[in-house]
Amino acid sequence: MTNSDQAQPTREEGVQTIAKLVKGIKFAMMAFTTEAGHMHSQPMTTQEQEFDGDVWFIGSKKSDLVRSVAAKPQVNLSYSESGKGYVSLYGDAELIEDAAKLDELWSDMYKAYFPEGKTDPDIQLIKVEAKGAHYWESDGKLQGLFQMAKAAVTGSRPNHGDSASVEL
Repeated sequence: MTNSDQAQPTREEGVQTIAKLVKGIKFAMMAFTTEAGHMHSQPMTTQEQEFDGDVWFIGSKKSDLVRSVAAKPQVNLSYSESGKGYVSLYGDAELIEDAAKLDELWSDMYKAYFPEGKTDPDIQLIKVEAKGAHYWESDGKLQGLFQMAKAAVTGSRPNHGDSASVEL
């Protein structure tokens, strides 16, 4: 079921819903356009910060992603957690150099990728400023299975929760 026949959420309502849906999801798939013009996606570790319209990542300056978004900053982030919901968020990626922000985001887990730690010259902060999103809120895995079974028996369409688009 979608809420397309209902009023679209305000920006603030959308940000709150997206924050709730992406909270605790450790990885996002970031889709970007390569230098050759092809669409590509790669998993990125989401930073443990409350979603406020911006999403931060730590990447490698040598990566296709960083080289590509320097020329074509439009990206899409996909979040998914079964039984909770799904978010497709689009926006513009910006390459940032900010030692204070890196201190805030850094975790020792990144030493596996950046052996020199926070001073590794390959580190690149990536800020995605969300422009809009489409989300689907699920009523839970068990409820979803019940809805599918009910639809199969009655011939109706299953209600898997609410869906909406929001401009940010």
